Amino acid sequence: MARVLVTGATGFIGSHVARLALERGDDVRLAIEDGSPDTAIADLDCERLRCDIRDRRSVRRVLKGNERVFHCAGLTSVRRQDRERLFEVNVGGTKVVMEECLRAGVERVIYTSSAAVVGPAEEGKTADEGQLFTAGHLDIPYVNSVHEAELEAMRVAAQGLPLVCVNPAVCFGAGDVQLASTRLVRSFLLGRVPLYTDGAASIVDVRDVAEGHMLADARGEVGERYILGGRNFTFDRLFADLGRLSGVEPPVKLPARAAAAAAAVLAAGGWNWPLGPSEVRAATQRWTYSSAKARRELGWRTRPHEETLEATVGWHLEREHERIARSRRSQQIQYRVAGAALGAVDEALSLLRRASPLT
Repeated sequence: MARVLVTGATGFIGSHVARLALERGDDVRLAIEDGSPDTAIADLDCERLRCDIRDRRSVRRVLKGNERVFHCAGLTSVRRQDRERLFEVNVGGTKVVMEECLRAGVERVIYTSSAAVVGPAEEGKTADEGQLFTAGHLDIPYVNSVHEAELEAMRVAAQGLPLVCVNPAVCFGAGDVQLASTRLVRSFLLGRVPLYTDGAASIVDVRDVAEGHMLADARGEVGERYILGGRNFTFDRLFADLGRLSGVEPPVKLPARAAAAAAAVLAAGGWNWPLGPSEVRAATQRWTYSSAKARRELGWRTRPHEETLEATVGWHLEREHERIARSRRSQQIQYRVAGAALGAVDEALSLLRRASPLT
């Protein structure tokens, strides 16, 4: 029986990892930040240890006596105002935990990174572990923070830390009480995603990601990373499937140029708009990935994507059924009209450009 510490145990991924570690018979201890809600792990019979991963003394204390560490703690946010905290937690916290694991002589560390560390893929393709980071120019704080955090982890691994890195794509499923990963689904169900543009993302079930952690612990090669991705959805397909499962009307699609122009103009004018310039830049990328390495080397498999979407939608509907029902009756018509108008303007401009003798 291994003595295992799970950081970020109250989080979406961390709570599922903790459950699987218990199921395989480990002596599991949970590192929890003060003030973090423990709804996701309330039923787990495990020792809970208060820990701020940015505080070296705190980390050193909770590491005592542990043979294995699943470092799942981190901050997920798309808000630009969280930039400083993203780097403090994701980069600074990872640096502290990895260095203290090396100092403590931990036998094995499974580090939860993100598929976003390699950036988006080229049009019509998928990215894998060998792709160099391509997202720096997008200036997305979360993506830059997880990229730098993984560099810190690998730096300590080069000094002798027995580290295996797993890189989940966007996790869906039931139990995301902190809305770390399924906020988009909840917002969609509440009618708060009236607009979208071209783009794509890899969606994976959180249960499969947790199993990927277990397989990385058992079979992963030290110093390697493994992308854990699922179905690569275009946003067209994702919103159509979410609408079919929930009965909520899919949002209006804006052409990328119209979305970028509208976001820039409206942001400059200080007006409220669902998609800011940075959100448009991120949303128009193809965050699509191949998990061939994890399948080949770890024996990792994923469940059908329909099951994942059904579990996600069903969980949110059960939690907020009445609120979602009210929102369904009062969709944000003004954004839909604006979206349709902007789409028409873009099409008209395209026709004019094609008709112009100067083009």
